[in-house]
Formats: sequence, C-alpha cells, structure tokens
Amino acid sequence: MKKVLIIEDELSIAELERDYLEINGFLVDIEVDGETGLSAALNKNYNLIILDVMLPKVDGFEICRQIRNGMDVPILMVSAKKEDIDKIRGLGLGADDYITKPFSPGELVARVKAHIARYERLIRGTKDQNEIIEIKGLSIYPTSRRVYVNGNEVILTAKEFDILTILALNPNKVFSKDNIFEKVWGMDSLGDIGTVTVHIRKLREKIEVDPSNPKYIETIWGVGYRFEM
Repeated sequence: MKKVLIIEDELSIAELERDYLEINGFLVDIEVDGETGLSAALNKNYNLIILDVMLPKVDGFEICRQIRNGMDVPILMVSAKKEDIDKIRGLGLGADDYITKPFSPGELVARVKAHIARYERLIRGTKDQNEIIEIKGLSIYPTSRRVYVNGNEVILTAKEFDILTILALNPNKVFSKDNIFEKVWGMDSLGDIGTVTVHIRKLREKIEVDPSNPKYIETIWGVGYRFEM
C-alpha cells in the first residue's frame, strides 16, 4: 500500500482527506502542526506528502524547503489563499502541485494518484537510462539526478530536473506548455499549465549565465520551448 502523510492543522479537513484516501487504498498518517509534520516527513518513508501552508510552529513553505533539501518525495501543497504569489513561492521551493481550498475530495485523490504514478514511472525510467547527457558545458546524470554547469553542480527541484531532462533528450524539438505539463506532472486537465512557466523561469535562473538571454532553453513565442544544441 502507498503511504501518504497529511500535515494539516484543521483536524476535520485532515480526517476528511484521510477517509477518502483510505477508501482508495492508501495508508494515511496525520500531523497537526509543522514541527511534528516536518519530523515525520524527514524520518519516515512516504509516497506523497499533502502539506498545508498555514501551520503552527513551522509553516508549510519552510517544511517544503527542508524536505526538498533532503529527499525527492512528491509534495502537494494546500492553501486557503488564492494569491498567485503563494502558488509561485510554493512551486519555487519544490512543491509538485498546489491546490486551493475548498476543493473536492475526489480531485485531491485524483491528484495524489497522478503524482505517485508519475513519480514511479520516472524512477523506472531513470533506472534504464544511465547515459550522461552533455551539451554545451551542461552535464545531466539521469540516474543520480544531478546536474553540472561547466563543472559546477546546480541543485534543481524534482520538477526542474524532469523538465530539463525531457528538453535535453529532445534537442531542437519544440514542446508546448501542455506537452511539458502532461509529461512532467502526468496530468492534463487537473492542473494549471502556468506552473510550467514558473518552473522554466526558475530553471533558467539556475543553469543560464544570462537568464534573459538563454543559451539552453529557448522560448518559441506562441508555441512553447525547445532545447538549443
């Protein structure tokens, strides 16, 4: 059985999420404050973490940051706030998805299933693909999921790495935002493709000498993105 950790201080909401997930075959733990939630996330093995933004003791953004510093588990952030800046901040810290309250339990379960399935496909794929990708001073190691620019390691989030690898494996091929979203997030109609733009911007900031004049990831206006050879 897949294990999910819910970090949510509103117990009634956490229990409703747990009930729907358990009906769908998941094992679920609940933590109601940021401190115990972070400890559970770092010290136990979960297939996915559902993380509320507003938490006592340690907020969801800090928890997301610390989890991403140590592991590559899918993170679904939840918030009552609808502001884009919160979504951008959460995704920038390495969250895989962001969902705004109120949401249907069915949508939550669908997103959880999609992210776990996508992550497992990715792990299986990298086990079979051991060749290093080297282009113009950029080195990508699919198995260890490490990236170097001119010999210096850059730290990418899971989604940033996935986007970079997909583009680099298909140089000069144009991918639309919808293409990238479906390949990386494993969903089509469930998510916000604006997420792709956020991740591309963050990725450029890490791998490009001049992000405003990129030499790796080119924007094809009105179409999408392509990796330049």
